[in-house]
Amino acid sequence: SVELPGGAIKTGGGDVLVRMKERRYYGNEFAKIPIITSNDGTEVLLEDIAKIKDDFEETDSFATFNGEPSIMIEVYRIGDQTPITVSDAVRNKMTSIRLDLGPGLSMDIIRDRSDIYRQRLNLMLRNGFIGLGLVFILLAVFLEARLAFWVSLGIPISFLGSLLILSPLGASINMITMFAFIIALGIVVDDAIVAGENIYHYRQEGLPWINSAVRGAREIAMPVTFSVMTNMVAFMPMLFIPGVMGKIFKHIPFVVISVFAISLVESLFILPAHLGHQKEKQSTGLLGWIQKRQNVFSAQFSRFIRMRYGPLLRFVLSNRYITLFLGIAILILTIGFIQSGRMGFELFPKVESDFSQATIVLPYGTAVQKTLDIKQKAVIAAKEVAAKNGDKKLLKGIFARIAENQSEIRVYLTDPNTRPISTAEFTNQWRKATGIPVGIESIKFESDVGGPGRGSAITLELRHNDLKVLKEASAELADSLSYFPRVSDIDDGFAPGKQQIDFQVKPEARSLGLSSKEIARQLRNAYYGSEVLRQLRGKNEVKVMVRLPLEERLSEYYLEEMLLKNPSGKEIPLRQAVTFNRGRAYTSIDRRNSQRVVTVSADVRPRSKAGQIIKSLKTDMLPKLQSNYPGLSYSFEGRQADMSESMESLIYGLLMALIVIYAMLAIPFNSYIQPLIVMACVPFGIVGAVIGHLLMGYSLSIMSMFGVVALSGVVINDSLIMIHFANQRRREGISTLEAIHAAGIQRFRPIMLTTLTTFGGLSPMMFETSRQARFLIPMAISLGFGIVFATVITLILVPSLYMIITDIRKLIIGTDAASLPIKS
Repeated sequence: SVELPGGAIKTGGGDVLVRMKERRYYGNEFAKIPIITSNDGTEVLLEDIAKIKDDFEETDSFATFNGEPSIMIEVYRIGDQTPITVSDAVRNKMTSIRLDLGPGLSMDIIRDRSDIYRQRLNLMLRNGFIGLGLVFILLAVFLEARLAFWVSLGIPISFLGSLLILSPLGASINMITMFAFIIALGIVVDDAIVAGENIYHYRQEGLPWINSAVRGAREIAMPVTFSVMTNMVAFMPMLFIPGVMGKIFKHIPFVVISVFAISLVESLFILPAHLGHQKEKQSTGLLGWIQKRQNVFSAQFSRFIRMRYGPLLRFVLSNRYITLFLGIAILILTIGFIQSGRMGFELFPKVESDFSQATIVLPYGTAVQKTLDIKQKAVIAAKEVAAKNGDKKLLKGIFARIAENQSEIRVYLTDPNTRPISTAEFTNQWRKATGIPVGIESIKFESDVGGPGRGSAITLELRHNDLKVLKEASAELADSLSYFPRVSDIDDGFAPGKQQIDFQVKPEARSLGLSSKEIARQLRNAYYGSEVLRQLRGKNEVKVMVRLPLEERLSEYYLEEMLLKNPSGKEIPLRQAVTFNRGRAYTSIDRRNSQRVVTVSADVRPRSKAGQIIKSLKTDMLPKLQSNYPGLSYSFEGRQADMSESMESLIYGLLMALIVIYAMLAIPFNSYIQPLIVMACVPFGIVGAVIGHLLMGYSLSIMSMFGVVALSGVVINDSLIMIHFANQRRREGISTLEAIHAAGIQRFRPIMLTTLTTFGGLSPMMFETSRQARFLIPMAISLGFGIVFATVITLILVPSLYMIITDIRKLIIGTDAASLPIKS
């Protein structure tokens, strides 16, 4: 197969190129290449001495879909396209491609993530509108209808203003930013509620709307400003979370902080302007009827505050030290419960995928046919499980990928709203139906592939200089893990390599001129093949390889009898030229800091209980392992490493946020002690978050911690304003006891209203049952229930602390501090 230029002939009419052109492109053309030509014209062709196969490159990797050979193509976006536009483009292209498909070929979409994108957007929008409706209803119940309308108007104003800011910050409308808007939904009206309710308070005392608006807004301007600023600071630690997680969730503080900034302007300037220009007239018709009902409720609620909360607050203040000790006891019990491990902690809540996956690994060097047989057994088991649970109502298709000794089987399921059982339940039944096939290295079933909670629950890296020690230690650790009833899919990380035959040249062969290099060359040409030509055929690159026939490469007998040719042309069998030594090749050699490493992994069901097993490993198994194998070291990797990194970042961020909040609170209070009173509700907000997770049946997760960090700023708002009002009353000459009691009575309505609107705005998300929202729900639970519990603390414990601080000042100063006004 030759195509070579031979130069050019310089003729009078111009240059004429000379070229030898006998290039062969196809197998049948190569077959006709003459090898020997005799004088009488007879020829020995290439096809007479060799088998010629024009085919694809030999491989042990292939894929099937529903049992038929297949190719999977995954399409990703590369720019600013949305999943929906990518999906539409692919579907349109497929329509035209199908017209040109040959017989026996088909094309279909087995997974379209734009469907998940649509579901998530619809989910967020639905929860957002429901939350907005609940917030408006709560405002209308507690406040005058017109006032509720103007307060609610702050929500769309703040949201629209935030949308203008998000684009320059690099944020887009997605599930995370939509969730951030839902978080802000109930919190964003807090400052407007405080301002509006204070204006409403002076209106009820008989002042005109314009005077009420000016006086009410001016009175709460400073505490509202600082409360919004503390909210912003509380969300800022999420900007500094490292890794991929930080890139995803940094958009939450972008959204929330921008919404808070605009809501502050709206509540202090736009809202008072609207309320100040209200007309002095009675509502009629439907609005009049609603106003009468609201007046009745308002009167009853005011009576409840005076007759129920007022006496309770006096009783609590009289027994303030008992109240404090009860609060501390609740805090200690909560911390102890978390430390006991009964609560459970995980990186992310497990979000099931729309397909179930099994990964089966056999020893290296296993015949592909055996891998196929075990794959087929798992496929049959999956079909049997589907047949028992709705068949086509559950099963969409089965994709299998084979790669030498590994097989990966994906069972694609129907839409989660229509499938009879969940992906997790299908996976559990599939695991039981498949069992543990004989001769495998490992088998792993997953129902959350690609989700935020994916990966093994336990991943442990062992390190040692001696590979033999690592092998024994990893096997012992894997055996210890098998005794835990919740542990499954254990992998000791030590897969034996393929069988290997090593050669050493005999002296007799060397005397015949056969060196180790020459023998290795002939062996490579015989089994791997000698590449004699590489050329383009159309758009494809084609290699021409010369090697032994396939049947001779499938048997060790032919290897031993393979003929080697020495420099003089003499042939001798390989078995006479070399000695054979059997062994195994390394599959991979991993090192960290110059030490050999092996990774042991296992799954835990439920994953929230992995902490208990890890605790047992740290206190018992791993120290024993290090004692048995001196020089052995270990570290937790994977999910545990990610969790540790994220928790360290969050704890550091929370501490920094609390320090900044304390410094900010010291400015309006002109005190170093009162900010501590205000911030006392922060740990009790965490208690509420824990109680909320228990009630809702969720384990603590990183998302829960995100909520706790954000909660640290939100829960102090009501305490801040209550203490501010108490200080104002003391400056008017009222005693400490009467000042804090009056502040509690006056702030009860806005405190309850801000709590209910925050909880109401988050409640659709907290009670959402969709699998798409599962990993976001813990953050909503932490915020919602944390604020509810912190409200109780604000109304009961904060006034008690205020009085206790006064008692301490009295002891130190030696004067009746209760009668001393606080300096402004």
